[in-house]
Order: sequence, then C-alpha cells, then structure tokens
Amino acid sequence: MSTTVLLVDDHELIRHGLRRAFERDESFTVVGEAGTVADAIHELTKHEPDVVILDVRLPDGSGLDVAKKVRQVRADIGIVVLTMYAGDEQLFGALEAGASAFVPKDSPAEDVVAAAKHAAVSPRAFTATDLAGAMRRRLSPSGPQLSPREREVLALLADGLGVAQISRQLYISESTTKTHISKLYEKLGAGNRTQALMTALRLGLISSEPTHRDN
Repeated sequence: MSTTVLLVDDHELIRHGLRRAFERDESFTVVGEAGTVADAIHELTKHEPDVVILDVRLPDGSGLDVAKKVRQVRADIGIVVLTMYAGDEQLFGALEAGASAFVPKDSPAEDVVAAAKHAAVSPRAFTATDLAGAMRRRLSPSGPQLSPREREVLALLADGLGVAQISRQLYISESTTKTHISKLYEKLGAGNRTQALMTALRLGLISSEPTHRDN
C-alpha cells in the first residue's frame, strides 16, 4: 500500500516539480495540492494523508502554524517543512511545531522525497541536514567566533552596504566579499542578510536594528 502525500506550496511550479518527483517513486501517491493555509486545512481534512509537505510562507499565514494544528490532532502524520530561508530560527521553529523533517527549498526534489520517507516511518523523530550544527550554535554561550575581517564586513552589512560598496570600502574583490558574507551566514546560522543581522543583534555583535532589504 502506497504512502499518501499532500503538497502545500503557493508556487505551482514547485508543487508540479514535487509531484513529478513523488510520482517517480512507486511507494508514494499524491492525493492533493494546496497553495494557501485555508486550502491546506481543507485538503488535510478531506484526504487525511500520511505525509504533508508544507511550505513555511503561504499567502494567508504560516505553514508552521498549520504544522502545529495538525500535530495536535494527529500524532501519526509525517510533516515535512520546506523553506526558502533555511536559518537556525526556521529550523528550530519547525522542530517546535512538531515537524518530522526540515528541508531547504534549494535542495534537490529527491531530498524532499527522502525526508517524506523518514516522516512516514518516524513522524515524531525530527531530522534536518544541519541539526547538529544548529544545536551547537544554540548551546554555545560564547556565540560564533568571527574573524576581524568578518566583523568589519558584518558592521558594513548592518550599515546597509551592498557587496560592491563593501568591496570598495575594504579594498577587496567582490568575490572575496561574497566569501566573507557566506561564511558569516554559515556561522550565524542564517539564510539571508536579515536573518544574519537579527542574529548578530541578538548576540550583541552589532548594536543597531538593521533596516535594510535582503541581499
């Protein structure tokens, strides 16, 4: 008997790609799709799938809220959370919501299918690619260890400067600047500029609220 799956994402192309990935695996049957929280609740009630694939950002709310509601009434359902912003905060948010797995959206579709297989078998055992690293970062009292150059780049990011501006200010190439920024994101467990700066603010690495846009 195949495992039934519900796909919840507000991007039709992503749902289509996931559907094809699941249809290639004979152990799964896609029973429905939804693009909003309201439709997701309706489809969950209608189909009672074994596994639900949930995008975090939906037009009318958060997929994490859906996960919490579903987990309260069904201990046996597998919940795979998808997110474009795969930072530590999102990872722990998925864990606390009762998800079975956490997968970044830039992962191959096969990773989502693998996560769904785990979720179907062990719905209450949370798995994520960088779970161990995220736990270390959360438990570390000293916070991430930044190099002097990384601290300079962080301060300029907090001032709202872009890659080209930072490169000129520090007399380094844009490629080198991008490498420093990538390392900062990794050390701060962030998926984008806003998350990195909010984490840095919380850790006391910067002193002012970031007011820029994502990069």
